[in-house]
Amino acid sequence: MPIHPEPGGLPVIARTTLAVFMLLTGLLAHAGGPSPQAARIIDELSLRAADKPVSALPGWAPKKVLVTLPPMFLAVAPDYPQLLQAAAGDVELVIDDSGDFVPRAELLQGVDALIGLCSPATVAAASKLFWLHNYFVGMDRCATLGAEQVKGRVFTNGKRLSGPAIAEHSIAMVMALARGLPAYQRAQVESRWDNSLRGEVRFGELNGRTMLVVGLGGIGTEVAWRAHGLGMNVIATRNSSRSGPDYVSYVGLADELHELAGRADVVVNALPLTPATSGLFDRQFFAAVKPGALFISVGRGKSTVTADLVAALESGQLYGAGLDVTDPEPLPADSPLWQLPNVIITPHSSAAGGDSLRRGAIIAAENLRRYVAGEALLNTVNMEAGY
Repeated sequence: MPIHPEPGGLPVIARTTLAVFMLLTGLLAHAGGPSPQAARIIDELSLRAADKPVSALPGWAPKKVLVTLPPMFLAVAPDYPQLLQAAAGDVELVIDDSGDFVPRAELLQGVDALIGLCSPATVAAASKLFWLHNYFVGMDRCATLGAEQVKGRVFTNGKRLSGPAIAEHSIAMVMALARGLPAYQRAQVESRWDNSLRGEVRFGELNGRTMLVVGLGGIGTEVAWRAHGLGMNVIATRNSSRSGPDYVSYVGLADELHELAGRADVVVNALPLTPATSGLFDRQFFAAVKPGALFISVGRGKSTVTADLVAALESGQLYGAGLDVTDPEPLPADSPLWQLPNVIITPHSSAAGGDSLRRGAIIAAENLRRYVAGEALLNTVNMEAGY
């Protein structure tokens, strides 16, 4: 594959090394299989491929692919452009390095594939679009797409790729709340040695406690595995079936939520946002929760009725809450959640960290390789269900 460096670009030896790397990566990409890094991620996170190869779908004819390339991706995956170029092969590849996740309309002309963020404006502007890969998990930005805008198109996303980071964030909030760390942190800021705070640590140890994971998908499964490792009994709900890994003792369906909540010392919301999950965690739910439980929310903010959550926290029905997502976002400065001593709030950042982005880059490139080769794509999205 020829490389045409700009004048004053990389030194000759660096250009030569890059060319060799791209050539070797390209050979791997067209040898009929994923790179070793992609294969490892697929195996470790149990990524699923579509039932059919993309070449079997009407309209598949890869010619021009547009990829948005935000600086945050380059910071953790500097080889990402080379991975994309190798995966694209002879298909025209346009890389938008403007820093915007949503490309300008003129860049979308003639594009049959896009790697970036799903948005109604993007779909409307790309009249020839066949495949869209959404870097992140949430597809709610495209929830308003009509049936005609979805028909004949394939959507994939970054599901499961941020699961490990979000799961660690969830467990960190559980442990911080259980051990009373927010109170100690406030005392530290005030340079106050207050040994009496130990009397306020009343939740107890996690070993032997029960965690309910609501939404046993990619994130929920990672949370469950870590909780099990801490000696917790893990139960869960999921919408699709009662199947689950060995470390989950019981998997119930969505209509069992309230009954299972009454058995749980910790509830973790790992649900996507759909019409069925909007406002799911409401006054009736919090009334059904085991008194003194912890509530952790890393799914979507609109799945929780904020006023009902505040009431449950103020009444003591909940021991505490760890919130990475809220309704609305950003959370207004006058929200009572900010002032509650038994609440930890993070600004929708539980997936933060280079590992999630690095995995996202590798799998985006792998899906591009599969698209060009006509293979089954990873992480296909049911747009009607929203995940």
